[in-house]
Amino acid sequence: MMKATAFAVLAIAGLSLAAPASAQKTPVKPQIIDDPAYTKPQQLVDIGGGRRLNLYCRGDGSPTVVFDTGLGASTVAWGLVQPTIAKKYRACSYDRAGIGFSDAATRPSDAQNDAEDLHALLHAAHVDPPYILVGHSAAGMAVRVFADRYRDEVVGMVIVDGSHEDQSNREWAIDPPGGKARWDTSLKDTSCLDAAKNGAIAKGSPAYKKCVGDADPRYSQAINDAILKYGAMLKWQAAIASEFKSVFYASAEETRATRKDFGDMPIIVLTHAPYPRNKDWTQQMQDQHTLVWEDMHNQVAAMSTHGVNEIVPRSGHLIQLDRPEIVIDAIEQTISIANDEAQQSMVTSSK
Repeated sequence: MMKATAFAVLAIAGLSLAAPASAQKTPVKPQIIDDPAYTKPQQLVDIGGGRRLNLYCRGDGSPTVVFDTGLGASTVAWGLVQPTIAKKYRACSYDRAGIGFSDAATRPSDAQNDAEDLHALLHAAHVDPPYILVGHSAAGMAVRVFADRYRDEVVGMVIVDGSHEDQSNREWAIDPPGGKARWDTSLKDTSCLDAAKNGAIAKGSPAYKKCVGDADPRYSQAINDAILKYGAMLKWQAAIASEFKSVFYASAEETRATRKDFGDMPIIVLTHAPYPRNKDWTQQMQDQHTLVWEDMHNQVAAMSTHGVNEIVPRSGHLIQLDRPEIVIDAIEQTISIANDEAQQSMVTSSK
């Protein structure tokens, strides 16, 4: 995700609606992602009507671990996690419509359409279930929609600092007066989309600085070149504008309508460490935001008899980049529980 837009996006899709940029930093020295797979399409799969999505699969073994990224991010977001998981299992990440190397979106970029596209992609590419779904940020809602709709194909979920359907209302209730109005105003800002339509996002221009930004030090130069290139495209600006709007409204409603009981399907939720106090908030407000975010994640974990919410020390919203080993461990635990449940079911059915 581009630096200039990252914190605005993360504030919407993550913990608080105004999380300070400093809160996204971590004292752990970042690992550099340099896999050339993130510099070009890996497998462009037609999911119907000539629409193609970029799919990156590696490894073998069941269940298949499927990664869905946060708002505006591409497959590279899992560059420190997917390779390790692929040593034992089939691991697939993908670019949503309009994002990364996928074709432009032809409908709103909300959780329901994300889930439908992902399902069509996996089946078109012959990536067979069962699936372990791993969703970061806004995709924390999309994977729940997927698991609700295609319950028989999903055996576990790992939700990495996931968005929640009630986050906007609960967070706005804590914010100073006018908080919701300010964010509604930001949702109406079409300057980046307009600039892309007019071909005005040229490198070095004010629009480029605002709408695309700078290279990310966590990625190699080649990967940054690819990210900055598609970040200036109309398809990316249109997709992120749609995702940005949907996460508050359409995606929230779609997720709210899903089941609240997933039985014994393992659900591990990872929550970032408490942020430092936002300069615009009192300490009491900061504490309230932290407790609300943790409470919403506890609610998601409680949807399973094998659910848990883990607070991850020394992490910001991008837990998969700040503490990839924690995400890897959560995925492996989820697979272990899912396999145990499957084995127990086979024993029971054979009696």
